[in-house]
Amino acid sequence: MLTHYVRSIITATVYDVAIRTPLDQAVKLSARFDNDIRLKREDLQPVFSFKLRGAYNKISQLSTEQKAKGIICASAGNHAQGVAYSASKLGLHSTIVMPTTTPDIKVKAVKALGGNVVLHGDSFDKANQFAINKANTDALTYIAPYDDKLVIAGQGTVALELSQDWREMEYVFVPVGGGGLIAGMAAFLGEIAPHVKVIGVESDGSDCLNIARKTGERTRLPQVSLFADGVAVAQIGQIPFDVVSLPKSDGQKSVVDDVITCSNDEICAAVKDIFEENRHIVEPSGALALAGLKKYIQTHHLLGKNCVAIVSGANMNFDRLRYIAERTEIGESKEAVFAVQIPERTGAFLDFCRSLQGRNITEFNYRVKPSSKDAHESASIFVGIGLKDGQKERSIIAQKLDEDNYHAYDLTDDEVAKTHIRYLIGGHAYLDDEEIFRVVFPERPGALLNFLEKLGQDFNITLFHYRNHGAAEGRILVGLQATAQSSRQILDALTDIGYECEKVSDNVGYGLFLK
Repeated sequence: MLTHYVRSIITATVYDVAIRTPLDQAVKLSARFDNDIRLKREDLQPVFSFKLRGAYNKISQLSTEQKAKGIICASAGNHAQGVAYSASKLGLHSTIVMPTTTPDIKVKAVKALGGNVVLHGDSFDKANQFAINKANTDALTYIAPYDDKLVIAGQGTVALELSQDWREMEYVFVPVGGGGLIAGMAAFLGEIAPHVKVIGVESDGSDCLNIARKTGERTRLPQVSLFADGVAVAQIGQIPFDVVSLPKSDGQKSVVDDVITCSNDEICAAVKDIFEENRHIVEPSGALALAGLKKYIQTHHLLGKNCVAIVSGANMNFDRLRYIAERTEIGESKEAVFAVQIPERTGAFLDFCRSLQGRNITEFNYRVKPSSKDAHESASIFVGIGLKDGQKERSIIAQKLDEDNYHAYDLTDDEVAKTHIRYLIGGHAYLDDEEIFRVVFPERPGALLNFLEKLGQDFNITLFHYRNHGAAEGRILVGLQATAQSSRQILDALTDIGYECEKVSDNVGYGLFLK
């Protein structure tokens, strides 16, 4: 059966519309991980995704009668654009069914490529069923996104190019959604180059192939994470699963050697890696394979190996960039976040910073309790700490805080804390004698500790928010208890530190939400 797929891949008609994408050397990543790492740039296709290969290979081989009647598919993303583009090139009428929840930018992109968009249902499953029903009633040809042999063969041309461009390749990491890409690539390499290890990479929130391999059967996930929407598939395709379960030509158990899953934070870090390598921004699913490559190298201690990651697409929703930037440092194990209980007393904040022994604090959130009158009460703080040694340093920090009698909770892997809690810390303190100041200072390690040391222990801090965004300047919003007489004294003290300072107690947002 592998021979059949190899023949179909070699004779695929993808190059009427698709380009032979480059295999770029990732110089920075190669040096960082002590392996030769290269990126297969499918994000450079005319529709910014590998999906064009499979869609065109399928559509171009339809019969004259099928072409005349038109085609239909369901998709909210890259498959929709691949089908619309292919149909336009062949002069066919295409109907693209998209969920009503599809972002307007994607709807407009498909329309611009010549697709006739029909919005139906609030999920892909509902849109897909509508497309299948309409194909039957209107005699249209349904173009499946991955569960089709010709679509799989079209995607497999990625492996054909790799085998020609880098004969020394040893590992290839492939993103997995419905399974069309990995099925095509694994079938080709399993027959032609069985020594190459094919590693599937899935999002933690949509690991349908990983579960299917473990259980031996296709299982529909009750829900999937939509962050990496290009691979947000609840069940691996039947044909792709049959293909990836086949043995290699040299007798090895499966054409897919392993499957690894990655968190959203790890995917975000990979998006940044690709940007730093070539100044291109790819979508989360487009960076998924690289996230898996990095994780696999570290888990299996690979050294001096020739590794390829498929950069599968670049149809990024711009509004996700803020989230990606926020989560990258954790994904790279360069930041840890902790919830820590410290004494509710003047000077406790400074003592806590000293306990961190000069480590770079990247975020600090705290709000005084309205009822805090007892010096023995504890305050809860949310703190981000820069790391140089990843997981090992997280453990060292936790141990040091415990030795210094702090109750600390490592929230670095807590999705709720990172996504919601960190932004909700605060509330109304009901303090009549609080003044709010905005402070700007040159961003450098130790600058925050320097600020606290010079402020001293004469003033009680009632609010503190600081976030290191990697910019040239650090910004703090700080609340201090002050009387009418001491307010000027506080401003003088802040100014004497040498940082830009402004009193903002009359700020509308502060008055509405925090005062």
